[in-house]
Amino acid sequence: MYGAVKASVYSLTLSQVGGPSLVWIWVLAIGVLGMSVLAIVAACCEKELVLKVFAGLMGVGMIIMLIFGIVVVVARNKVKGSFDNATSELGKVFINSEESRALLESIQQTAHCCGLGGSADWEDNIPDSCRCSDGVYGPSTCKSKPQGVSGPDEIYATGCGDYIFVYVNIVFQIFMGFCFGFAVTALLGLLITILMIYQVKRYDSSGGTSIAMKGY
Repeated sequence: MYGAVKASVYSLTLSQVGGPSLVWIWVLAIGVLGMSVLAIVAACCEKELVLKVFAGLMGVGMIIMLIFGIVVVVARNKVKGSFDNATSELGKVFINSEESRALLESIQQTAHCCGLGGSADWEDNIPDSCRCSDGVYGPSTCKSKPQGVSGPDEIYATGCGDYIFVYVNIVFQIFMGFCFGFAVTALLGLLITILMIYQVKRYDSSGGTSIAMKGY
């Protein structure tokens, strides 16, 4: 739940670059909370039916998390391809939106780059934030502006795509770790629940007292 709240801050940026909707993060967070409550109930009541329901939900949850993980991987590769392609539509998305345009200009000043894939993203009106100047760690790679284009005479030669994707990729890696991590957790929960069902059946068939499932 805490992670879902923190991730909501990046909702706008992720949606602009084709990332997964954060609505699913809230759905998964609430689902995990519900599964945890059901696990506690199943362990305390020691009823075979409740354990079977929990085992079924663990199996379904494992499959769903694997599917979500694969979807995130595909989305990540798609976004990376968009960043790698200097003539992609992604550059136009950043330029045409006022909010993302301001964000891109801020990144240009910080990362000493111009445009998403290059200065061509700005077409015939290159902003002053592309003006080439020496950075803190040494001189920047500069080039002359194209003929017939308004803007600074010397501009940054490289685009900001690689710089932005470093941070976008971190978000995708967190999502992938979340999905595949919970898939493994669901598998372990399924195996433990099957063992608990076996123990309950064995003690019920022998007429003995059921062992305390809280130890699991």
